[in-house]
Amino acid sequence: MLSKRIAFIVAVLLLALSGISYAYQDGDFQIWHTEGQELKFNKNWRMVLEEEFRYCNDASELYYQHYDFGIACDVNKYLTASIEYRQIYEGEKGKFKPEFQPNFNITPKYELYGFKIEDRNRLELKFYDDNREDAVEYRNKLLVKAPWKFTDLGIQPYVSDEVFVRVNGMAFRRNRFAAGVTLDLLKGIRGDIYYMLQSTKQSGRWTDANILGLKLKVSF
Repeated sequence: MLSKRIAFIVAVLLLALSGISYAYQDGDFQIWHTEGQELKFNKNWRMVLEEEFRYCNDASELYYQHYDFGIACDVNKYLTASIEYRQIYEGEKGKFKPEFQPNFNITPKYELYGFKIEDRNRLELKFYDDNREDAVEYRNKLLVKAPWKFTDLGIQPYVSDEVFVRVNGMAFRRNRFAAGVTLDLLKGIRGDIYYMLQSTKQSGRWTDANILGLKLKVSF
């Protein structure tokens, strides 16, 4: 199963690099803006911080924001683990509802013919203070980075695919496919620009969102 997903993602990456692109006309256009900070304690341990803002309705309305902090450990070059807490506010027309979410992450890492592969496994405990039912969700994100870098900015293409499974109910409810590039802006500052197709099951039907993502990460 894992090898088939890797083969699929590598094939899509090669198509993207050859100049073939597809535009999805249905669904909302959104912009997601993410800023991350990383403070290294030593070679293996670091503190991670992240803020993200999402705009829907053709990128005209803020509907989601989260603030995340935690501790990550590079056990070795093949495995990273982290414990984090994410505070989420989501809603329409400025009426945001909170979500309280501790999460646990295990990320095996591989290399195949120069392609760097990460297989992040995340378990989220989702708590609410309204009439929503508390939930447990499993997320698996497979990411493949190309072995090539371009220009002095170190532009590096990648693709990823992430699935969401609601554990209490065993329901597959969301998929995110993304393709983008990372680039080294300055020493310790990395940028990330990507396109994402998000498909979400709501009220028995699937809806799509076309997302332009912009990330900035600063490491100390």
